[in-house]
Amino acid sequence: MMMNKYDTAVIGGGLAGFIAAIHLAKGGHAVALIEKSGRWGGRAITNKKNQVYLNLGGHALYQAGQAYTILKELGVDLKGGKPASHIHAIWNNQSLPLLAGPASLLSSRLLSWSNKVNLMQLMMKIKQFNPNRIESGSLRAWAESEIKDPMVRHIFYALCRTSTYTHAPDHQLAGPALAQVQRSLQGVLYLNHGWQTVIDQLKVKADQAGVRLVSGKSVTEIVHEQGKVRRVVMEGGDSVEASHVISTASPAELFKLVQGAEQTELKRWKEAARPSLAACLDVGLKSLPVPSREFAIGLDQPLFFSHHTAHATLSEDGTRVVHIVKYSGQEESHPQDDEKQLTSAMSLIQPGWEQEVVTQRFLPRITVTHNYLHVGQPGSFAGPSVPEIQGLFIAGDWVSQGEMLADASAASAVRAAQAILRQSQLEQMNMSIRR
Repeated sequence: MMMNKYDTAVIGGGLAGFIAAIHLAKGGHAVALIEKSGRWGGRAITNKKNQVYLNLGGHALYQAGQAYTILKELGVDLKGGKPASHIHAIWNNQSLPLLAGPASLLSSRLLSWSNKVNLMQLMMKIKQFNPNRIESGSLRAWAESEIKDPMVRHIFYALCRTSTYTHAPDHQLAGPALAQVQRSLQGVLYLNHGWQTVIDQLKVKADQAGVRLVSGKSVTEIVHEQGKVRRVVMEGGDSVEASHVISTASPAELFKLVQGAEQTELKRWKEAARPSLAACLDVGLKSLPVPSREFAIGLDQPLFFSHHTAHATLSEDGTRVVHIVKYSGQEESHPQDDEKQLTSAMSLIQPGWEQEVVTQRFLPRITVTHNYLHVGQPGSFAGPSVPEIQGLFIAGDWVSQGEMLADASAASAVRAAQAILRQSQLEQMNMSIRR
């Protein structure tokens, strides 16, 4: 059995874990980053198959979001392209042009003249929305109050699903969802060669900063005594002694790691969490049967289709990479039914696609985020500290102060690291005073 001593142990080698570890190491902390898998990245991994780079479902980086800003500040090279503004709509078992600029909106066969006017008014309202506001009501309550036109509401809900990767209008808080739609309208980026490029760069930067990288080791317990973190125990009995721990695990996973967790905020966070789930079909095609259909949103079903290689490099041989996603919320769904729905929608958008397949993968139940900001969520925002256990901090997509998805992961990682550095400075000052 080997004992290692560090200032901080970070659990989870995904986006949040790397960002937190790098910030701490640059702040002078000795840091161990522990990842249970033999591979770094979490949900940001990219698999290469038949010369094709496949993320775990369709991924996009919001250029007006925290993740983009934080990664750029760390010196991560973010190369890729913006998706097309040509949008098709799936409605009544048809694929119809919806939007490719103001002129196309006026000529759309899907919308009546009053629909078009109301939609343009809605888009102006969203662009002018103050992102610092947090509407306390549900997304549906806001939409039913503010949008009188039923077709425009369908389009609005589709934009919200696509921007937030969540299908839960009755539960989702309106304010954060509107802010996310606003961010999406300011531009997103599809990354060349997938999100693994981000993780690979962060791994190099973590190594250069002196972070101890430990992979293939599951943490089995976060040990605390007399209200303070002492160490983390890994499978096989190895331990890392640390006075600070940042966990990027889900609320349920973290709850299991802490003795007496039922007496802490961890219990409330676990019980309050509402994960967002999705089913995804990732496909590499020799060519697109209908090249003009690069981007489609479902209006009468929670679907989203995107052609990523129209604007980013995701293959070595010209294979076209597309993703089609069904957002499931929390409700039970049957993988066979979801796969059938996705393949049927693919045939609607890209008829004859089956004859062009180079590679194909169905992911039946992806956890998009471990919690989204929702109505009835008690108390204040989660984290960054666990109040009852000194030295224990949290980060990840569910540790939000209004951010979502990768933005929440990145922002919460920085908040946790900064809180630890401030705490360490105070402890050093107190020690100096006592001397």
